[in-house]
Amino acid sequence: MSEWIPRTELGKLAAKGEITLDGIFTQGKKIKEAGIIDTLIPNLQTDIIFIGGSPGKGGGIMRTPTRRTARMHRSGRRYRTQAMVIAGNGDGYIGIGMSESVENRKAIEKATEAAKLNIMPVRRGCGSWECACGEPHTIPYEVEGKAGSVRVKLIPAPKGIGLCINDEAKKVMRIAGIKDIWSKCYGSSKTRNNYALALFDAFRKINKMRTEAKKNHDEVEEENTEVEM
Repeated sequence: MSEWIPRTELGKLAAKGEITLDGIFTQGKKIKEAGIIDTLIPNLQTDIIFIGGSPGKGGGIMRTPTRRTARMHRSGRRYRTQAMVIAGNGDGYIGIGMSESVENRKAIEKATEAAKLNIMPVRRGCGSWECACGEPHTIPYEVEGKAGSVRVKLIPAPKGIGLCINDEAKKVMRIAGIKDIWSKCYGSSKTRNNYALALFDAFRKINKMRTEAKKNHDEVEEENTEVEM
């Protein structure tokens, strides 16, 4: 693997160690180089969402890491391979990427790079009234995400419940650092790429929600900034 040479201003700051991942999202900067994530998250974890499938014995579906599609041309069929990869540090950061190529390996590599560019923070907490321990083991409140015809409702669970969710979605939750969750799904959940994208839509909505405590914290920070100036 060749050595990463930063080309953007943000990449140069990350290479010098002058900015952190929290600082990037606080300042609202956009990550345009996968090397930034490799530098700031040395313990990066990646996993493949099994979005493909082939007919199995007895009429079932045997899940595969990639999905192959075919287009008919005059010269014959031309195949393309799609892959979906998630990346994160297992402690509050996760990204998703989807790409396609002629070869499986290239499709997975391109999807991995796309996942690094889409890294975002996951807001965690203890939103279950049955627990109230204050530790970030689940989500802070109930939220619903949507992608295509799939809707996924994530519900905070008390400590010790575990991941009560689809097996492929457990990969997403583990890399995001969520240990306990309840969920409900509506629509065609067999479409796993939409299912995974619905989960990420739910995470984005959690990040956009602004609680009263966070609002007061932001107002105090603004006042402190004005006093310093």
